[in-house]
Amino acid sequence: MNTATLFKKSGLALLGLVFSASIWAHGGAAGTDTDQCKFELEPNHWIHYTAYQSKTYPGQDFCGSLPALNTLTQLVFDYQDMKYRDMAVEFEVTKEPEGTRVFFEEAKKHKSGTVPLNLPNGVAEKGKYLIHITLLKDDGSRLDAHMGFTAGAGEATSTSTYGLYALFAFAGLYVLYLSSAGFKRQVDGVLNKIKA
Repeated sequence: MNTATLFKKSGLALLGLVFSASIWAHGGAAGTDTDQCKFELEPNHWIHYTAYQSKTYPGQDFCGSLPALNTLTQLVFDYQDMKYRDMAVEFEVTKEPEGTRVFFEEAKKHKSGTVPLNLPNGVAEKGKYLIHITLLKDDGSRLDAHMGFTAGAGEATSTSTYGLYALFAFAGLYVLYLSSAGFKRQVDGVLNKIKA
């Protein structure tokens, strides 16, 4: 296989990835098995979590890292199993490693399966936090789940975003390679030197 054919096939494969639905799915891949924004309550029973900071970052959702401090923060939890909708659930957010409580909501039932919690001023300090969820069963037993997040790091560009930038840059170079005979000669010359 010659260099131009290899370059062309690589470019087409990368462009195919850009349009693949699973690349754009929440958590980086299709399905809940790779969803980074969930709590496991029991084996194969989950609560999904999403955070919003609509005053500072309208239209964006967050999971493990909240960029802003001292701003309205909404935490939304969705039960993925109907059986949990009849249980009372208690929520707490603590600053770690101290364990200082920054938010608490007493146990109550949420029949819709979606629980929005508003932290009017978000969290005040940069650092690590832990969300504690406790479901109270009718027999008096409890299901506890925990998920950590960080706050106050500012908006960061994710590694997947950098990957997309690199992919688009590669696609642009590929188009230039196909459309410019001079650029094609230079690339082919470099590739031939590498192979030698």
